[in-house]
Amino acid sequence: MNTKQEKKNLLFYPLGTVGRDMVYALFTNYVMLFILYTKQLTNQQLVFITGIMVFARIFDALNDPIMGFIIEKTRSKYGKFKPWLLSGILLTSVVIYLVFNTNLEGWNFVWFFLVIYLSYSIAYTMHDISYWGMIPALSKDGDMRNKLTARATLFAGIGGIIAGICIPMFTAGSLALGGNAKTAYGRIALIIAVLAPLFILFTLFGAKEDRSEMATSSERITFRKIGSSIGGNDQLLWMILIFLLQQIGNGIVLAGAGPNYIYFEFGYEGGLYSTFSTVGMMATGFLMIFYPAISRKLHRQRMVELMWIVGTIGYAIMLVAGLFLPSTMLKFWILSVGFMAANLGQYGLYLIMMISIINTVEYNELKTGSRDEAIIASVRPFLTKMASSVTIIIATVTYMIVKVTEHTNQISGLEKLANQELITAAEKSEQIAAVISEVAPWQKNGLLLSMTVLPCALMIISCMLYKKHYILSEEKYDEICKELETRKANQ
Repeated sequence: MNTKQEKKNLLFYPLGTVGRDMVYALFTNYVMLFILYTKQLTNQQLVFITGIMVFARIFDALNDPIMGFIIEKTRSKYGKFKPWLLSGILLTSVVIYLVFNTNLEGWNFVWFFLVIYLSYSIAYTMHDISYWGMIPALSKDGDMRNKLTARATLFAGIGGIIAGICIPMFTAGSLALGGNAKTAYGRIALIIAVLAPLFILFTLFGAKEDRSEMATSSERITFRKIGSSIGGNDQLLWMILIFLLQQIGNGIVLAGAGPNYIYFEFGYEGGLYSTFSTVGMMATGFLMIFYPAISRKLHRQRMVELMWIVGTIGYAIMLVAGLFLPSTMLKFWILSVGFMAANLGQYGLYLIMMISIINTVEYNELKTGSRDEAIIASVRPFLTKMASSVTIIIATVTYMIVKVTEHTNQISGLEKLANQELITAAEKSEQIAAVISEVAPWQKNGLLLSMTVLPCALMIISCMLYKKHYILSEEKYDEICKELETRKANQ
């Protein structure tokens, strides 16, 4: 591939994911908050909704390798990735608009949510697997892959940060669009549903992948093939366990423990959580930009050690500040800085492990003669979704232990009254403040422990396993690539 096209790929491929990650942030990080703060839930309904989310994400995760193989089988004049990118993002936009703009309540909402969540899982998988599966086809050069991965995660982070700032800021508190959470979520969902397909056009028309392998006929789709592609690759199997543990820990704060803790500790004002999450993401922005340069200076094993230490320090700062400081803005900023350090460590590990998974493509080719790019690329979102299903369970168990719905149901009732214009925005804010004041210290501390101790422990375990069992160092990867080139030259 020529230098000019490589430069275009570095720009247009990453741009496509900005809107996708707005969608992901909205649905993954805020759908439960939307439900908690706009619907009246019994414990039974909360358990059912959690069950739906877990079932859908497990279904979604199991569907990922199948989708990967379907993409491998696809033969079209637009390539094997781009048709699924377009159709998937359009369907996803329709789904997210519907879920955040329904007036259904109670069990009717629960059954509607079942259908809509499964629909979202299928639609999002279509474009997610095809998007990340393009990286090995965009370049076989290790350094260029680092650049593409880092640049794509940079733009994904930009989309996530924009969503992370705007969604809580404009759905909770004095800046809520329309004066209440329900109206606000509906309007934001509409905006994101329009933006996501527009951004994917950059990838569709600007990025160009290598389609030479499409000249060969595709294999028949079988579960045996999927199983052999994954199960026959020992390095991929270790990365499955390592990445899963790391992602479970990484997702706990944003899965619900974080925003509920901030609201209960400092007040129901979306701007506070926006600030907390934005400060937390600032350090990741540094890695998004400079990871390719850092990766040329430091071996991945050394980077794992550094990220592990930084992340642990961050969680320790959050825990100590949360337990021992009074509820002032000083405590808020110390917590935010601690989250920034924790997030820096976790995000650095995420980048390292993403690339470690991608590099098993050549290892697979060396061992089996088949690259199976899309199947292997499907492992990362598969694991991300499996991890998110576990974080949902952790969040729900935490909610039930600390009795979160005792307070969120009261707040959602007030939001409904504001939506019906039965109380003013000022009256709503005053009454919500009274509800927040009734939250007991042990309830807040329960949320705090869930978002510090558990993710830190999982992060440390994943790093120990990585250092012991992952053998595809930079030098080993280069050796494999050279051997593959020699094989092809001799054929």
